[in-house]
Formats: sequence, C-alpha cells, structure tokens
Amino acid sequence: MSKESINLSRRALLRNTALIGAASVFGAPAFVGAASPMRITFGHGAAPGNPRSVAAEKFAELVKEKSGGALEVTVAGSAQLGDDAAMLTSLRTGSLAISANSQGTTSALVPELAAFGLPFLFADSASGIKVLTGSVGDQLKPKFDAIGVVPIGWWDNGIRHITNSRRPIQVPDDLKGLKIRTPSDPATIDIFQALGAATAQIAFAELYVALQQGVVDGQENPLTNIASSKLYEVNKFISLSAHKWECTPVLMSKMAWNRLDKKGQEVVMAAMAEASALQLGLVNAATDELLAQFKANPAVVINEVDRAAFRKQTASVFDKWQDKPFGAFVKDLRATMGA
Repeated sequence: MSKESINLSRRALLRNTALIGAASVFGAPAFVGAASPMRITFGHGAAPGNPRSVAAEKFAELVKEKSGGALEVTVAGSAQLGDDAAMLTSLRTGSLAISANSQGTTSALVPELAAFGLPFLFADSASGIKVLTGSVGDQLKPKFDAIGVVPIGWWDNGIRHITNSRRPIQVPDDLKGLKIRTPSDPATIDIFQALGAATAQIAFAELYVALQQGVVDGQENPLTNIASSKLYEVNKFISLSAHKWECTPVLMSKMAWNRLDKKGQEVVMAAMAEASALQLGLVNAATDELLAQFKANPAVVINEVDRAAFRKQTASVFDKWQDKPFGAFVKDLRATMGA
C-alpha cells in the first residue's frame, strides 16, 4: 500500500471515529452513570507539543477521571478531521462533539468575536481572557446558541507577530510589496491592508508549504504556533509586532451538550476549567522560552518594531469596525479596554 493510501485510510478512519463518537453521544442514555461509557471526539488543528494539543489531551484525561470512566474523549489533532471551518460545520451538524477552533473561522458565524482581534486592543493574553469570561463575553452566548454550539472554554492563541522570508519589518512601509497569509479573520485582514500589505487566506495546515514555495512571503502567528509548526524554517525574519491577540474558542455541539445530564455537563466544565488553566500557563511559559530560543538561533533574525507607527497606521480599523452592524458591541469592547 502506498504512503498516500495509508494516509487517506487513516483520515477516513478518524472521520468515521468522529461520527461513531457523535452517534454514541446522541444515542446513549443521557446520564453519566450509564453502564457503557459515552464516547465523544475532540478535534483541533494544532501540531503535537502545541499548548492546545497538550491541553486537549489533558481534558480527555480529566473527563475520564472525573466521570469515573463513564465519559471518554478521543482527541484528533493536527487537522485530522479537517480544517477549522470543516470542524465547525461538523459541530453544527452533530458529527463532531468538541473542537478547539479559531477566532477567525468562528467569527464567520459570530462576527462580534472578530472584534477581539482589533489592533493593539489587548496588551497581553490575560486581559483578553478576562474580558471574554466577563460581561462583554456574556453578550456572545446567545449568538453561539443560535448557531447550535456551546462555548465551553476560552483558550489563548497568543499575541501575534509577523514573520517573512525577505526582510525585517520595523515600520509599516516595510510591509509594502509583501503578500502576507492571514487566517479568514476580517480584523486581521483589515489590519494588514491598512499596513499596506497584500493578504491571502490559506488554511493553517497548508501554510508551511505555501511559505516554502513562495505562494506568500510571510504570515502572522503567536510564537507557539511559529515554533510548533516550524514556520521559522521557511521564514527566517520574526518581527515582534504584537499587533493583535486572538483567542481559541473551545466549542461543543449543542446536540452533544444536550445529551449530557447535569452531572455530565458539570464534568465537562470542570475538566475544561483545569485544561484551560493548563493551556494558558503553557502559552505564557512557552512564549518566554521560545523568544530566548529564537534569539539564540543563528538561522533566525528577531527584531522589534516601531509599535507607535503601527498603532497610528491601523487606527482607522477601529472606526471602520464601529460602523459595522454590531458597532454597539465594538463600542462597548473599546470602552472596556479604553481603546
């Protein structure tokens, strides 16, 4: 059997596993004390070793422990069940139970979520998580309910920086003439267009090859993603722009959630609280460690940027977003953060 056939067979098996897992949730008795365990699948797109991947595995371990083995979670990472858009669709149709998804993809259905990625809105990840878990974030719950998913956790996708293969980025003009890959997130696209760069939307799983082949010159991501997916191998220049923060919404299919009784829901939320704390801590620790490693790597060039110039160049993005149909939400978010 060829390597390609093996990979295709593996992907088919994982997709079938997700469907079987979902069927187990929706067909099993709706209580954790059942004789046979409920089996559900948790999909995500992160590479092994990424804080998202580690936390997903920990969540599965905690769910089994806290439910006494009555509820079991199978984790399928590295986009094995499709990209974030495919997994989000699977959540809504009930063929996938849980996904640690992306802010950009999810904002296609809950546009207010993209506002959390407005330029220089959050100085650090903790500030963003605090707002999402507070009264501003509560405004999003009915939006998620309307699309058939339940937000069960908010993970950190990090403060984002720019990498490229051509030159250090120190001022906005350095981006002119470059094509930058962004996620399908309207705020990120607006930021880079305001900075004078061309943008292209490419699935994260395809990003390394796109950079390697010169389809795009650069991209933007937190240091954890740059490291775990080895993007620095094809983009030697890392410019510490800290231009925005993004969350990782952890979403559960509403159908899966409703099949759990109160005890089962409590198990899921308690396990998610612990896994979330782990994920946030891993991102914080990894960021400092990775920065030191990149600075010590002779094959990588690290530089600071003129953030005042970047802030000035992207100020118009706030006004553009406040003119959107959900401008009242943007205004509330800006007021909360003093932006």
